[in-house]
Amino acid sequence: MAGPRAPDLIVVGAGIVGLAHTLAAARRGLSVLVLDRDAQANGASIRNFGFVTVTGQARGQVWSLARRSAQVWREIAPLAGIPIEHEGLLLLARRPEAADVLGAFARTEMGDACDWLATAEIAARYPMLQGRFAAALFSHADLRVESRTAIPALARWLADAHDVRIRRCTAVRVVEPGAVTLHDGQRLAAPLVIVCPGDDLVTLFPREIAQARINRAFLHMLRLAPPGWRLPGAVMSDLSLVRYLGYAALPEAEALHRRLRAEDAEALDHGIHLIVVQGADGSLVVGDSHRYGATPPPFASSAVDSAMIGQFVSVFGAAPPVIERWTGTYASGADHSLVRAPMPGIRLVIITSGTGASTGFGLAEQVVDDLLAGTAQERTIA
Repeated sequence: MAGPRAPDLIVVGAGIVGLAHTLAAARRGLSVLVLDRDAQANGASIRNFGFVTVTGQARGQVWSLARRSAQVWREIAPLAGIPIEHEGLLLLARRPEAADVLGAFARTEMGDACDWLATAEIAARYPMLQGRFAAALFSHADLRVESRTAIPALARWLADAHDVRIRRCTAVRVVEPGAVTLHDGQRLAAPLVIVCPGDDLVTLFPREIAQARINRAFLHMLRLAPPGWRLPGAVMSDLSLVRYLGYAALPEAEALHRRLRAEDAEALDHGIHLIVVQGADGSLVVGDSHRYGATPPPFASSAVDSAMIGQFVSVFGAAPPVIERWTGTYASGADHSLVRAPMPGIRLVIITSGTGASTGFGLAEQVVDDLLAGTAQERTIA
């Protein structure tokens, strides 16, 4: 009996970015072997909201990648047994300056999938909200999955439906044209290799990563007990409008940023912007914060958690009890992502904006197509 087909492609890394490249390659008829050093998904791919964010991504290329990625999620979720927990995003403007940003955003092509809501309409539609809001937008473009179960389900489906082989607890020590060498010295051959190292910035291709000035972002997240009501979709508020570039790059965001600096400096200093999503069990995932460093310390300050809860209270009133806390890190850089061709037949791919779930499928399709075309195109997407 013949053994397993020799892989056309080895993917290093089984996080969402690695799995996105695996899917793109499998859809193009390639035999794929995935190698990952961990026993299961344990990094940034599961330490997040599971929120596939289209609305608010940087205008142009990144927004297009997000739209394509959301389309792919909707295609594969029912096939892979991944529930879509909810769809849509409610953007709440607490301040008049935030309403101005939403109005400007709605007038761009990025606002085409959004409904404008005036103050009275917000209260009528969403009785769980307790604050006063100058305006709101509801976008139909976004969706949410539960990352902790979605990433393992995606890996299983790729193995079952696309004959992808996934080897875990397997570290790659060397990558060279036509082969990779494992930690135990074993050499595996494949004509193509894609390396998706996440925030491991020193093991493979450290020179290329250092030249790109990639750092790490460290964040806090919380899970709150079920509040007894259901969200219409994900919820964001004023702080998000000065962080997500689709809003923050608009001229109207400058006035909002000045007011937030005067009124909410603590949140800005902690890199906090409110996102709230809901799971099938009714619990709420709330976050997040941001600080940066080559090796961020593992210690999570209660002051940051309290500041995040304060943002929740400003929108929803009293907060349910916190039932879970966690931290995470991800690769962070000045641009959306880094794609390099360090050697023939090899690509290094790092999404450096914390948007792997939101933009990874779209980027992976471009990378795989470039690789199959034999081009050495390098992409730095701003």
